[in-house]
Amino acid sequence: MTTGKAAIAALVMAVPSAIEAQTRITPEAFLGAVQGKTVKFHVYDSGMLVGTEEFLSPTLSVWRMEGKGCVYGKITTPNGQICFLYDDDEDGLPVCWWPFLYEDQLMVRMVGFSRTEIQEVRNISEKGLNCPSAPIS
Repeated sequence: MTTGKAAIAALVMAVPSAIEAQTRITPEAFLGAVQGKTVKFHVYDSGMLVGTEEFLSPTLSVWRMEGKGCVYGKITTPNGQICFLYDDDEDGLPVCWWPFLYEDQLMVRMVGFSRTEIQEVRNISEKGLNCPSAPIS
């Protein structure tokens, strides 16, 4: 086996079993489930809270990590992915996720072989983040 194939095989084996039994959903289905709501994202393996995101529209969200301020993000849906370009992204590159269901639970997996992080939605509420100066566009 070549080094490249060995590296890919190692990455695939390292991905949690949720990937194996996932049901991919469209970004539109994911956004339809969360639009107008506030969602808490947790790391699948550890259960650690990553942050909370309020989905203001299909193209705009606001993200807040615990203990930090609000950051607004533009949402796009290229190639079946959900991508977020946040106001504080220094590199100007969006963060992209594959949305899926696992045992009827909404989840996302980061796009790219080098980043296999999986997050699960543990709470969806109607309560907003109360972030100041929400952009209109």
